Amino acid sequence: MKKLLFLSFIICHLSFSPARAQYDIIPKPQRITLDTKGRALPIDEQTPVADRLNPKIDNAEGWRITVDKAGITVEGSTQAGIFYGRQALRQVMAAQPKELPYAVIENSPRFAYRGMHLDICRHFFPKDVVKSYIDMMALHGMNTLHWHLSDDQGWRIEIKKWPRLTQIGAWRDRTVIGRNMGLYDRTMYGGFYTQKDIREIVAYAAGRHITIIPEIDMPGHMVAALTAYPELGCTGGPYEVWPDWGVSDDILCAGNPKVYQFLEDVFTEVMQLFPSTIIHLGGDEAPKGRWQNCPKCQQKMREEHLQDIEHLQGYMVRHMEKLFAEHGRRLMGWDEIMYCNVPKTSIIMNWRDWKGVDDPAQQGYDVVRTPNSTLYFDFYQIPSSEWTNTTLIGGYSPLDKVYNYEPAPDSLSAEAKAHVIGVQANLWTEYIGSQDLIEYQVLPRMAALAEVQWLAPERKNYDDFMNRLPRLLSIYQQEGWHYCTAAMKKK
Repeated sequence: MKKLLFLSFIICHLSFSPARAQYDIIPKPQRITLDTKGRALPIDEQTPVADRLNPKIDNAEGWRITVDKAGITVEGSTQAGIFYGRQALRQVMAAQPKELPYAVIENSPRFAYRGMHLDICRHFFPKDVVKSYIDMMALHGMNTLHWHLSDDQGWRIEIKKWPRLTQIGAWRDRTVIGRNMGLYDRTMYGGFYTQKDIREIVAYAAGRHITIIPEIDMPGHMVAALTAYPELGCTGGPYEVWPDWGVSDDILCAGNPKVYQFLEDVFTEVMQLFPSTIIHLGGDEAPKGRWQNCPKCQQKMREEHLQDIEHLQGYMVRHMEKLFAEHGRRLMGWDEIMYCNVPKTSIIMNWRDWKGVDDPAQQGYDVVRTPNSTLYFDFYQIPSSEWTNTTLIGGYSPLDKVYNYEPAPDSLSAEAKAHVIGVQANLWTEYIGSQDLIEYQVLPRMAALAEVQWLAPERKNYDDFMNRLPRLLSIYQQEGWHYCTAAMKKK
């Protein structure tokens, strides 16, 4: 018994040793193997750091850092793996160590899709802000930016075949004050990215091993486009780029052949700009009242033998799925498209907390989890905002709730779990109009999300995570990024 107690003490001591603590980073490494002789490498500006491709590392995004007498070596089977290893080393070096214990540190991600979303429609942000957002993602080992490029409140991407989308659709003449209080600021607001801008940002992201998935939301959230081209709507307008938040009744006319030409032209140019295999077409929050009363939409339903109005949206989605497939792309949409008879080749981004048979993974769809109850980072992360007189959309998703989220719970079958391909947090910007507030809303929750994306559930421990968080916070400070300090206070 004494021997067992002594062995337990030794194991516990090694687990929390100062040497091991020097490699306590986020996401937490799978393995830290310390030198049995306790040797250490002196660290100064001359310490050699080498990158090396190593095909023996199984996961394409996995990495290995070796610290020994030769210096520091960062390995991966791909350049992406080496990059993530470099981000890990960045955290290790943030503590400005005088020496590092000889060790081998290894990690690989749980999910292939590790995303963040950014809405630049409700509020528009210049290129440098988007690049900074990409930099934050890179530090946290994320590989996918879901970029929301069109909505009722503004169209943000240049489409050469349809120039009025940005000439007219990118600008609203006023913006609602507060939560749709009926008061407006009477200030022209807007902006858009040229195709040159888009290519620049795509290349910037690729240099950090981040793929950008573009989203053009259809058939709803299209009032900005309808303002530019009123003939694409069921009523013909007049429309205005929407100054309010929420969901508009006006959507694309599913019975108008010109709408399909419009969508084909838009997405063809989008696919020319974005090399991503996945293209997101939205599909959410599309009220069908206009279609119910539109002769063209009703005629289309009869022609295509569609049983109900939801299947009319499914017809539109399948039309686009065929276009994407012809270009070697794969369709992604919000979970509403599940009810439109879309093919199982589609990827469902479920923003609602579906359970049981309603879970898209249980239905056989590949799924990216982004539940609004937990992973909407426009929600408050503390009970009351630290920002004086700052209004957010509402909701409450604190740091520990994000950290403890499990995207593939045991309630799912093994087959359904295999369909959960990734996790993402969303940042909608109705009430977020500055770079400072973007940073504040996502940090440090992005760190908690990173552990959800990289770690198996049995390896997660919130208290341990909080002990490792200061390394990242020091980098936030070096970069000048704002973050929510109150989110880290013990409850």
